[in-house]
Amino acid sequence: MKLCRFGEKGKERPGIWMDDGRILDVRALAFHIEDFNDHFFENNGVGQLQLLLEDPGAKYVEAAGVRLGPPVARPSKIICVGANYADHAKEFGHEIPTEPILFSKATSALNGPFDPIQLPEGAKVVDGEAELAVVIGRTASWVRKADALDYVAGYTVLNDVTERIVQKANGQWFRGKGFDSFCPLGPFLVTPDEVPDLGNLHVWQKHNGVQLQDGNSTDMMFDVPFLIEYISQGMALNPGDIIATGTPSGIGSARNPQVLLKSGDVVEVGVDGVGAQRSDIV
Repeated sequence: MKLCRFGEKGKERPGIWMDDGRILDVRALAFHIEDFNDHFFENNGVGQLQLLLEDPGAKYVEAAGVRLGPPVARPSKIICVGANYADHAKEFGHEIPTEPILFSKATSALNGPFDPIQLPEGAKVVDGEAELAVVIGRTASWVRKADALDYVAGYTVLNDVTERIVQKANGQWFRGKGFDSFCPLGPFLVTPDEVPDLGNLHVWQKHNGVQLQDGNSTDMMFDVPFLIEYISQGMALNPGDIIATGTPSGIGSARNPQVLLKSGDVVEVGVDGVGAQRSDIV
């Protein structure tokens, strides 16, 4: 299944993307499913959705012209993995890490997958990073790698937009990566049965139609099961939490000359089999 949230910003409704130009309106039939939030994931919400697909009373919305929001509502954490692709680490001048580098993005930075990205006043060096993101389906604490995928609700696409000067200014990354709209997410939360091979996913980015990133998840140094095990050692992952698994090489700020996001540009990021985004820069 492809889960989505649709409607006006801040008033999104939970839905199922049907691949035929329609969205199944979940709340129209299942009033108890308020949103795709922690309560939903913690209470086998995905399993309940399967019943809705078989219900003859299901109501549908035509998808054309309908805004999509982030497919997950109010995650408690967005945990990102830095330098998880060796070539990306090298292009940024990082040493190859021996264990994952973790940082976070502000949950207030979440943005719809086709919403504009708003450059903050004074921004000079801004670019994006295409990433496969993992959504946690149930509380994960001290999880073993062998069991890690049992805790996954699904997968989505995240663009880790960053103001590089702010990121590097004072030794911490949070502010430069946490500006409002700097975390486009979606368009879908794709359930694991539709993503059978995590080790072979094409991860890409385009800037004004020109390919920048052209990578594959096979090049991750730390795979999804290992990341869940590593992060959950003493830090509980809550239902709905998001793990962004890192980005391949080719980002705009590491190029010579740099390819930066400016007002009027269009950035597209995607993971084949999971989804693709398109954002205007304003």
